[in-house]
Amino acid sequence: MKAIHFFFIGIISIVFLGCENSKMANKLPILGSIEGTNYAFLSQDSAVITPANFEDKIYVTDFFFTTCPTICPTMKAQMLRVYEAFEKNDNVMLLSHTIDPQHDTVGVLKNYAEGLGVSSNTWLMVTGDKKEIFGVAEKYMVSALEDESQPGGLVHSGAFVLIDKNKKIRGYYDGTKELDTNELIADMKILLDE
Repeated sequence: MKAIHFFFIGIISIVFLGCENSKMANKLPILGSIEGTNYAFLSQDSAVITPANFEDKIYVTDFFFTTCPTICPTMKAQMLRVYEAFEKNDNVMLLSHTIDPQHDTVGVLKNYAEGLGVSSNTWLMVTGDKKEIFGVAEKYMVSALEDESQPGGLVHSGAFVLIDKNKKIRGYYDGTKELDTNELIADMKILLDE
């Protein structure tokens, strides 16, 4: 399992190095694609969420779980900043996948979202089959897996992943850092102007 973590860290490190040159030209690089990825998850409002929900929109995605004792509270505080920056923009959505669907039912996610004061029209929190969620994480090139040696028995990437209207991956950002979140917000504005 540690080999998988190092693999993903290596990919993201290479991606970050390549990004800087493209950003100098005020254009975000294409880092990969999730085109053709299929899934069906349930949102905090019991709505079925598929890739069709994100047609003609840019979005930011991440992975978390509501009982996470480590990085999730910090990530959600940073994602809340993104939400507040784009809450009124119909061309932007946020998508957070729980990696603990056994605990994080629709009702638990609903309470969690309401506790943050977010609307499901902009920020979807989804649950579903754990294997399918882990498979989607691989498509985004981030880690999400069970690991009994970790607090909470689960481990996941702290990355926020920026996706464009054509289902291309346009950026990875450390969701635990304010500066990275500032960069994400700025890059989203660039992407909206493309």
